Amino acid sequence: VCAAVAPDVVVMDIRMPVMDGVEATRRLTADHSVGVGPRVLILTTFDLDELVHEAIRAGASGFLLKDAPPEELFRAVRVVAGGQAMLAPSVTQRLLTHFANSGPAASLEAQRRVERLTGREREVLELIARGMSNSEIGDAMFVAETTVKTHVGRIFMKLDARDRVQAAVVAFDAGLVVPGGS
Repeated sequence: VCAAVAPDVVVMDIRMPVMDGVEATRRLTADHSVGVGPRVLILTTFDLDELVHEAIRAGASGFLLKDAPPEELFRAVRVVAGGQAMLAPSVTQRLLTHFANSGPAASLEAQRRVERLTGREREVLELIARGMSNSEIGDAMFVAETTVKTHVGRIFMKLDARDRVQAAVVAFDAGLVVPGGS
């Protein structure tokens, strides 16, 4: 259906009878090129850490619990459609704690991907991984927001990342950023 309709966002349930939402997300986001394929927002009743980790690694741009109010769901769809990440507040803290407790075991593949970046792009990636917006990054680096957007686009291309969530995962996996670090 997605191939025929070409939606911008797919709201995906994590538990489905034939194929689970993580595998479906993985298939929908198999081409990690920027602007290719739909963005996926996982909507589930299961607030389980391993599902969040799997869904994000599979390419999901957001993760929201089904008990979220309708306004939050609408906002999440708009945020994800706009190329940003959206995680349920209860999930965000546990996800950061997981990364903080997982230690500095950096992935060689992630390190190779980060090596493709210029020094300036690495700086921007670190700030993305810390959750900063383009405007905040511009202020912190004393550059225009359009310059930040250019860096972000190049980072996505060089890392084969579809969005900020995937770029941040690469930064964490490469050991470039440690949660709670300065």
